[in-house]
Amino acid sequence: MNPFNELGIREDIVNAITELGFESPTPIQESAIPVLLSGSNDFVGLAQTGTGKTAAFGLPLLELIDYKKNFPQALILCPTRELCLQISNDIKNYAKNLSNVNVVAVYGGANIVNQLRDIKRGVQIVVATPGRMKDILNRKAIDFSEVSYVVLDEADEMLNMGFQEDIDDILSTTPKTKKTWLFSATMPREVRAIAQNYMTDPKELTMGTKNTGNVNIEHEYYIVKARDKYAAFKRIVDYTPDIFGIVFCRTKIETQEIAESLVKDGYNADALHGDLSQQQRDKVMKRYRDRSLQLLIATDVAARGIDVNEVTHVINYSLPDEIANYTHRSGRTGRAGKSGISIAIINSREVGKIRQIEKTIGKQFTKAEIPSGFDVVEKQLFGLVHKVNEVEVNDKQIDQYLPRIMDEFADMSKEDIIKRFVSLEFNRFLEYYKSARDLNADADDRGGDRRERGERGERGSRSASEGFTRLFINLGAVDDFSRGDLLGYICNNAGISGKSVGKIDMKGVFSFFEVETEFVEKITEAFKPIDFHGRDVRIEVSGESTGGGERRGGGERRSGGYGGGERRGGGGYGGGERRRSSGGRSSGERGSGFRDFSGGGSRRSDGGGDRGGFGGGGRRRRNND
Repeated sequence: MNPFNELGIREDIVNAITELGFESPTPIQESAIPVLLSGSNDFVGLAQTGTGKTAAFGLPLLELIDYKKNFPQALILCPTRELCLQISNDIKNYAKNLSNVNVVAVYGGANIVNQLRDIKRGVQIVVATPGRMKDILNRKAIDFSEVSYVVLDEADEMLNMGFQEDIDDILSTTPKTKKTWLFSATMPREVRAIAQNYMTDPKELTMGTKNTGNVNIEHEYYIVKARDKYAAFKRIVDYTPDIFGIVFCRTKIETQEIAESLVKDGYNADALHGDLSQQQRDKVMKRYRDRSLQLLIATDVAARGIDVNEVTHVINYSLPDEIANYTHRSGRTGRAGKSGISIAIINSREVGKIRQIEKTIGKQFTKAEIPSGFDVVEKQLFGLVHKVNEVEVNDKQIDQYLPRIMDEFADMSKEDIIKRFVSLEFNRFLEYYKSARDLNADADDRGGDRRERGERGERGSRSASEGFTRLFINLGAVDDFSRGDLLGYICNNAGISGKSVGKIDMKGVFSFFEVETEFVEKITEAFKPIDFHGRDVRIEVSGESTGGGERRGGGERRSGGYGGGERRGGGGYGGGERRRSSGGRSSGERGSGFRDFSGGGSRRSDGGGDRGGFGGGGRRRRNND
């Protein structure tokens, strides 16, 4: 008998979750499910991400809901679109053997008309982000007067994002007789206040010690100088050939820039942040779940709800502003009992923050050294040998080519063949890292370090970088291009390397991009005969790089313009976007592996997210859910 039967879960549901790979309940499930099945208690569950919280509340809800009644009986609030979709899909999978189960996901970034239509058809369980749920309530399109259960999942993060006011407004539309179940990874005073305001004598369950980190995760930190940060990051990645990780940055701009640089340096990477449309986010996450992406570069908010198995590493390219967010970040790895590694790349000024995090999570960090060039080369070599040893051979397909292959190798010994084969990949690393310098910095070496704001170079100007020319192209976001798509389109048609392309500045109906000056003529000639969906593609040297046709001021206006004279306030890139001086070519490091231009960067979209102002505690809500 499956242990879930003994917890009181009906056979149809147990059969469904058994097919999903549920063999035995996690500690939070084993402890919470019997309590929640009674339906008689408010509940507070404190447990880290990746411990099975969705099933802990989803399975009891499926037992308690009356499916003969087609009105909202349960409301689940969560902070982000990704988590909203994950929860709704999980509950649908748990209920696949049940009839007349209606679960609707309500979140910003998707067509609200379709969500309203789904609600009107009838729904028992609503999974929602607070902003979009508030919009639907304002339209008087849903009635929560008979809701029996409200689940607040990732409650601490909803408050961090400023949703206190929306949560208050939403809960005010539910009956006082409902039962409230609150799940959170940490228990700050704001979460405690929710328990006091909306719960009556709740049953509290804590897995581990409050606010502590997952015991299966190792924590490491590397101290580097600001100018070496990007190079050190790439060296860590190169030293871990099988890495499948999430890289956290503090801002959307930094996230996008790091992802673009990685793609140009040959890594399979893409960005996930709040400026992407839902369609773009779904595309990125599909590639990551399919493991066609090796590195996902994300902001804190965008990464909430990412439930991807076997993430090996979490890399903190920038430490979070709030220490509690480190717990959420590191929880993306070491899930479901697996082990993981959480890495922080810091400068000497941030050692104190590492000590604060250690006290919060109750675990000590290991100070690690950036690998030397020799270490990386050796690791890559044996990583390649291991892949050869483990590769699956398709005898049926390859046998037909063996005679010709054997003829090619007839004059070589076994040792010669192995050397030549290994050298195909090995020589690149050997040549590249043979003169690699030491990137480690001492904890007390504050000289030359800059504050985080300045770590990645000065703010980008509108003129091209030295050795580059800024070009105009009459394709942009409205043509459904992301930055990565446009990079691939340019490189594929012009026959140039991605490393020859610099900053890409996406607009609506046009874009600007930098290219090494020696390739300007090659690109313009290559695109003369090309059309895009029946429209001639036009590439010209931008007036921005020559000083002609543009002027600077409080905003910038292009005269004679492409797209009718664009005005930009605040100057710079999007009012403060920064150009990196520490990464890419100037870092003195380059990447490895094969290029993937299928989506290395993503365009921004102004629409789609839940909008709002200020929530509890004076925090401004980010437009990221």
